[in-house]
Amino acid sequence: MTTEPASLESLHVLYQSDDYIVVDKHWDIRIDSKMWYEKHTVQAQLRHRFPQLADPSTYYGFRFCHQLDFSTSGALCVALNKAAAGQAYRCFKDRTVTKAYLALLRGWVEEETQTLDFSIGKNSSEGKTHMMCIEGTEGCENPKPCQTELTVLEFGLYDGDPVTKVLLQPLTGRTHQLRVHCSAIGHPIVGDFTYSSGADDSPYRMMLHAHLLHIPLEPQPLLVSAGDPFLSTVDPKWLPQRSLRTLKATVEALLEQVEEERKIKEEERERARREQQRKKGRREHRTEEESEEQRRQCQEWLSEWAGD
Repeated sequence: MTTEPASLESLHVLYQSDDYIVVDKHWDIRIDSKMWYEKHTVQAQLRHRFPQLADPSTYYGFRFCHQLDFSTSGALCVALNKAAAGQAYRCFKDRTVTKAYLALLRGWVEEETQTLDFSIGKNSSEGKTHMMCIEGTEGCENPKPCQTELTVLEFGLYDGDPVTKVLLQPLTGRTHQLRVHCSAIGHPIVGDFTYSSGADDSPYRMMLHAHLLHIPLEPQPLLVSAGDPFLSTVDPKWLPQRSLRTLKATVEALLEQVEEERKIKEEERERARREQQRKKGRREHRTEEESEEQRRQCQEWLSEWAGD
């Protein structure tokens, strides 16, 4: 990831198989667009790099398994066939996908680990219909529960102003969820023009990056990391001052937790399966006993009838 704008040739592939491609989406580029003037999209980049993989039966040629905002960079999964798209879709629908984002937030976040729990709805206020808002805000329509786990990684300065580097794990998938949640606690994402009321316009991009994507596909889960673009070697305006925990250790702990939860769910499913088998066995045993009793009664009746 660089500070240079996107181009058709700048597609960065993180993972490729017969079923999926995961790309490191550039900042300030749409995934797809029906507008003729939108020349630079991820869909156009994929067509340029992999014309043979485009599916003419789809509108855009490629099946995007999920979404990333125009301003957000990072891991984006693309299915290369209908069956693969269906399997990934079920994982997203069942909320078994794990995603983690890196972000630089304005100010120094005091609480090192916290769960952001704000219901989010559409903003119906005049001039803000393109935005989302938290429940209780004027014009907030149809708010739905949303949770985000926040972990502080580093404190530092961006262009001389205090900022905090964090890892964000969305537990739900509402539009603009991370941006709205960070703004709600008074620490908007650096460069987020929309949720700073147009004030934060000096950075070259919004500092939000989809770092980790884990999709529990069968038989082999898909696990991809899109690196860390918020480094002084990439952007000299970012100056780390104090580190609380490393990104590597934090992600490893997150994946261990995901694996532990998977094992617990698997054990629960196995217990439920065994219990179902036991109930089925008991029902079959009762049926056999009833059948034996019916045969005995029938034999007695036949014997009585023969005697008559």
